[in-house]
Amino acid sequence: MREHEVQGRALSAAELFDGMGIEYERAFGRLPAQVEAVGWLTDRLGEGARVLDVGSGTGRPVADLLVRSGCDVTGIDVSRTMVELARAQVPGARFEQCGVNDFEAPEGSFDAVCAFFPLLVMSRAEVSAALRRMAGWLAPGGYLVTATVPADVEDVEIEWMGRRVRVSSFSAEEYVRQVREECGLDVLHHAVSVFQPDDEKAGPEEHVFCYARRAKELPGG
Repeated sequence: MREHEVQGRALSAAELFDGMGIEYERAFGRLPAQVEAVGWLTDRLGEGARVLDVGSGTGRPVADLLVRSGCDVTGIDVSRTMVELARAQVPGARFEQCGVNDFEAPEGSFDAVCAFFPLLVMSRAEVSAALRRMAGWLAPGGYLVTATVPADVEDVEIEWMGRRVRVSSFSAEEYVRQVREECGLDVLHHAVSVFQPDDEKAGPEEHVFCYARRAKELPGG
């Protein structure tokens, strides 16, 4: 992420991705660490596993790979455009226009939750709340596989892919700590990598990927 002066007001997450549409898939659809993360997850899930894809975007590659592996997939995204694209491109999954902090599901509803980069265009408090909510949706033994752009920033205005947005994030260390300590999950793997999107308007990005698991036996269970 980089701070930069651009024309116009900062966009909301819904406005950002409504305007971007398929352009996002073209830039980020071949992210090796993301494909590796989904493969790691599907290797551990059985046929019919219930998976929630938070920030499902165009449905590709994540929801598409999950469906092809036999998972029962629900995707949520704040962008109407992204939901429409996902429904057309991945008819084997269900998609709903909804933000992570508005989505409602009973505790333990999913065998896995994926969240690849949906938490940046929000406040730090909302990021932390979203992580806790996603952890709560996991069934005992369920997996949370996430990625974000690590940065020690709060409500900073930047230019991203030619658009003006306000973002918040945590350092890689703090992000992983929250998954472990605030969400109560076992962190099985985390790694930082750099990716160059396939878009001339986007510079290289640092990403942190984190794989975590809810305990099979819950306290008091």
